[in-house]
Amino acid sequence: MKKILVVTLMILLFLTLVTSDAFSITTEDVLENMAKAQGGKKNLARIQDSTTSGSLVIVPSNLNGSIRTYWKSPDKRRSDIEVTGIKIIQAYDGKIAWIDNPTTGGIQELPEKFGKVLKRQALGYDTLFNYKKYGITYTFKGKEKVKDKDYFVLEQTYSDGHKTTHYVDPETYLIYKSKTIGFNQAGTEVESEIFPSDYKKVEGVLIPHTLTVFQENQEYLKMTFDKVSFNSGVEGTFFNMPE
Repeated sequence: MKKILVVTLMILLFLTLVTSDAFSITTEDVLENMAKAQGGKKNLARIQDSTTSGSLVIVPSNLNGSIRTYWKSPDKRRSDIEVTGIKIIQAYDGKIAWIDNPTTGGIQELPEKFGKVLKRQALGYDTLFNYKKYGITYTFKGKEKVKDKDYFVLEQTYSDGHKTTHYVDPETYLIYKSKTIGFNQAGTEVESEIFPSDYKKVEGVLIPHTLTVFQENQEYLKMTFDKVSFNSGVEGTFFNMPE
């Protein structure tokens, strides 16, 4: 009887060891390691503005173009996109989301539902460790298998209630994919998945140089960046909607 008891306790101890990993990991653990993987809090906190340039392909229509994106702390963002000779600007200046599209009437303020998307995109690198300042919450959801590999699942909820689910590689703590609700070309809400890849270091910060976007399980957009720079002194007025 004593031997059976000892064996039973050993089995229970073994089961505890092999199953406790996911339960012992906290939301803060995942966020802390994600910040470290990208370059560390100190490196991320020093970034006050960024400029990213590259190319894009709109897959369904096989259209090629260029993209240049600017960001300034804490919440300004602008993208200049050129496709088939047409230049489109969309930006958020910290208060107003606007677009300049010559094919749809030129410069105008974006409807609220699209403006919220730009406002979320305009948030900076410190949302990993200063997220409470922006009204963001994170919830660790355990692990989920994707293509025969387990990923940490981290749900991000913004102050407006919008949710994005990040699938984090447990080995590198880099994001494998992010899943959320976005908009298609018709302005209809659709499920979107963003796959960042080709991570490279820029001034000590690990940045994905390729973003592939799927909408409703179909590849929609692919962006490849060939240049990323930080703290080049982008002026705040550069993001303002022209009068």
